[in-house]
Amino acid sequence: MTDAALASPQDDPEVRKGQEERLEKVWETPKGVRYWSAVNNSEVGIWYTATALFFFLFAGVLGLLIRTQLAVPDNDFLSATFYNQVFTLHGTAMMFLFAIPIFEAVAILILPEMLGARDLPFPRLSAFGYWSFLLGGVFVCGSIFFNAAPDGGWFMYPPLTTDEKQTGIGADVWLLGLSFIEVASIAAAVELIVGTLKCRPPGMRINLMPLYAWYVLVVAGMILFAFPPLIAGDILFELERMFGWPFFDPAKGGDPLLWQHLFWIFGHPEVYIIFLPAIALLAMIVPTFAQRPILGYSWIVLAAVGTGFLSFGLWVHHMFTTGLPAISLAFFSAASEAVAIPTGVQIFVFLATLLAGRVIYSVPMLYAVGALAIFVFGGLTGVMVALAPFDWQAHDSHFVVAHLHYTLIGGMFFPLLAGIYYYFPFVMDRRLSDRLGKISFWLLFVGFNVTFLPMHITGLRGMPRRVFTYAEGLGFDTLNMVSTVGAFVFAAGVLVVAWDILRPRGKEPLAPRNVWNAGTLEWLSPNPGKEWGVRTVPIVSTRYPLWDQPNFVRDYDEGRFYLPDAEEGKRETLITSVLDARPIQCLRVPGNTFITMGAAFLTGGAFIAATFYAWTLTIGFSIAALIAILIWLWTGTAIIPEKKDKDVGLGLRLPLYVSGPDSVGWWAMFITMIGDMSAFASLIFGYFFYWTIHATGFPPADAAGPGLLWPFTALVLTIASWGAMLLARRANAADRPPSLRLWLALSVVLAVGGGAALLWGPHTTGLDPTSHVYPATVWVIAIWTAVHVGVGVIMTLYCLARSVGSKLTKEHDIDIHNVVLFWHFALITMAVSVATIALFPLVAR
Repeated sequence: MTDAALASPQDDPEVRKGQEERLEKVWETPKGVRYWSAVNNSEVGIWYTATALFFFLFAGVLGLLIRTQLAVPDNDFLSATFYNQVFTLHGTAMMFLFAIPIFEAVAILILPEMLGARDLPFPRLSAFGYWSFLLGGVFVCGSIFFNAAPDGGWFMYPPLTTDEKQTGIGADVWLLGLSFIEVASIAAAVELIVGTLKCRPPGMRINLMPLYAWYVLVVAGMILFAFPPLIAGDILFELERMFGWPFFDPAKGGDPLLWQHLFWIFGHPEVYIIFLPAIALLAMIVPTFAQRPILGYSWIVLAAVGTGFLSFGLWVHHMFTTGLPAISLAFFSAASEAVAIPTGVQIFVFLATLLAGRVIYSVPMLYAVGALAIFVFGGLTGVMVALAPFDWQAHDSHFVVAHLHYTLIGGMFFPLLAGIYYYFPFVMDRRLSDRLGKISFWLLFVGFNVTFLPMHITGLRGMPRRVFTYAEGLGFDTLNMVSTVGAFVFAAGVLVVAWDILRPRGKEPLAPRNVWNAGTLEWLSPNPGKEWGVRTVPIVSTRYPLWDQPNFVRDYDEGRFYLPDAEEGKRETLITSVLDARPIQCLRVPGNTFITMGAAFLTGGAFIAATFYAWTLTIGFSIAALIAILIWLWTGTAIIPEKKDKDVGLGLRLPLYVSGPDSVGWWAMFITMIGDMSAFASLIFGYFFYWTIHATGFPPADAAGPGLLWPFTALVLTIASWGAMLLARRANAADRPPSLRLWLALSVVLAVGGGAALLWGPHTTGLDPTSHVYPATVWVIAIWTAVHVGVGVIMTLYCLARSVGSKLTKEHDIDIHNVVLFWHFALITMAVSVATIALFPLVAR
């Protein structure tokens, strides 16, 4: 710090005390029932983490039921029907309700303070995501208590699962319940990407970010491209179940393999979406206990990014036995082998850092070492199943079950426990027990290996996965009993960890500040921690400022950086530029509210009502959810401040309101639409997939298409609507409200006409979506596009209302910039749709 900076009001202890009191009041967590209206990351992150761990325990109990059923041959502990529900929910809960949500939960909890921010930019979005996750998870898991759980496996392969007579309502519970949860996961990903890019402290250039932040950025980006294909597949799946649109029915031109493609385009990146955040925790733990900066920072960043890219080229890894061409098998087998390279780089970086430092032995390090040992073994078996000839032998056997669990438990669960023991003092102000930690580690390590190591042999001896019993004398008996004993030992280790977390602590002393002597910003917090996140937003010039920047903690405690006060009684944090973290805005973040809970429950109500085909309720909940979301946006976003700018400290004045690419709202819209386009691309992929598999041509020679007139009318009207939006933005910039409103109204009329024209094309040409997969595919693309045009209409009307209410002006124009950005993507969607359903049939024939 310079002498000028030190000669400031912060020299006066009374000034500092007043600042701290105002900050505490502004960021205070509400009491009583209002506690559940909290939206700040510290509370939402704890709820999220606790709920994800609860679902892990639930899934673990189901796993014990599975192992009990398989302990001896010809067992009747569980019926075949109930066993199918148990193993389906076990995999579903572990994957969708624990492994991915726990990453988002931990990131919401620790990332803001790791970045020196008071909160993430959209705290209400985080709260909405949590309540959606809770409701969706309870709905899906609770189905087993009513004998209505899904029973087709966590992968839900058609055609059996698309037959409602065979599966009952369970498949609908899976499809709609998880679609709701997936929307929440994408919302969390948007929050984390924008937070990482825009909420870093001044000076923290992108090459100075903590490794955890890099992993969050990579994984959240992967979610944007991995989850939407599954959502697109869910839409096709549910349309077939509800209305008989034959996307997966070979008798009507469909193909079950399309589901496998869409599912595994999600499913294999998901493995790395689970694995990389756990490695991120190790990337924070290893330097701390080696007491030196990570070696090969750039290498590990490149390896994480490379793993993310390569993971999207591996999905056929799971489809080697489906009869694909040999050239496809060769390509995807090579890609599956190649991903081991960046994975190995990350592991070798950790080992090199430990060898170069002076390792401090601790419970977090014990779990970290155990994680590396287990994961490396799982990686070796992964290389084996990546070879198509070996996979043909081991596919659908217990060998694959063992490989999966070695990869996920070693690559995710053990690092997570290392992170829990490491970050528990940061969250709860006290350490977990070293003694209980060591007991739990050895129970878990031994129990895990006793459970899953024999499964490799069981699988190679021929025991198939997903069977509820087996005959005596096939060579499986002893191995299955050993695995079951190991599972209960593993469960005992989990219970020890649970007890260590939940046990009463009485007068147990607080942990010392920065108990592990770490070098990153999250450990700035004193014990007990404060609800304000950070006392002051610091200036950072190194990757480990607590180690490398002199007097850093003292200056932080005395509020000698940015935003040391809350003079106006508002929650505030800094927004900085993407690459060099240059301060560009003082962001006012919205406070506590119940509206996010209400919006989540109403949205969930629409999904749940649709599960039971209660269409009136579905429409009612949907309308109510839309109203709640509009109220949320109207009252909590693009708030016009009482002044243009403010002094944020150190003589720097920053605006309180910015729009366009400088604003976090613009970035959120852009990132959301990238995910949306990924889902749309998956539907287009489906159209061309059918074209490749139909030897007689696609569209069929006798099929009537939507024609050219109405699709091109829709395109022309949408272009005109888009142009009207551009003119509306220009009118607003010129401060001409009447012209703005006229162009907005014209855009709405044109857009309604464009959406209606696109739907009129297949309707007027008599395309029956139940007769063949071609008209079904045309209809689903047209409906998807028309719905997006409809969303654009709602957004445009919202801008019109904001203008009439004097909340959209020349100076305060966030809304119009964001809506125009949406219309750019809507126009692209319309153009691609028209080219696909109207022009391509002419070329194909």
